[in-house]
Amino acid sequence: MKLSRSLGEAEARIALDACLQELRTRGNDAVVAVADNHGELIALWRTDGCGLAPIAIAQNKAYTAARLGRPTGDVGRDTKASGDDVHYHGDARYVGWDGGVPVLHQGACLGAVAISGLSGEEDLAIAEIGVSAILNGLD
Repeated sequence: MKLSRSLGEAEARIALDACLQELRTRGNDAVVAVADNHGELIALWRTDGCGLAPIAIAQNKAYTAARLGRPTGDVGRDTKASGDDVHYHGDARYVGWDGGVPVLHQGACLGAVAISGLSGEEDLAIAEIGVSAILNGLD
């Protein structure tokens, strides 16, 4: 039997709180998405000033990072460098923009945190804050 560990609602809350605090500190609006180890959504938060398009993008960033166990920007850069399309992997939900970060712990991907609505660099930095907050709470 194969058992796997995954993020749950407690870890999602930790990531949401950390990311939302950083967004408030910066005075930015965005969407925060947290996914389990299959890339399925656990939590999503859209700040009041954020548009609608980042909702689906954040979900897809979290999905991609969790499914592939890699930051989404790295996926995009690698596929572009090889001349492939990000959908080469066979899943239309995969994206290659910065902002989706896997939660890697003890050799396993537990899920992902993603941000959308800002620049790729800002999305990535804030998602990394959410991942760090989760990892700081794990054994």
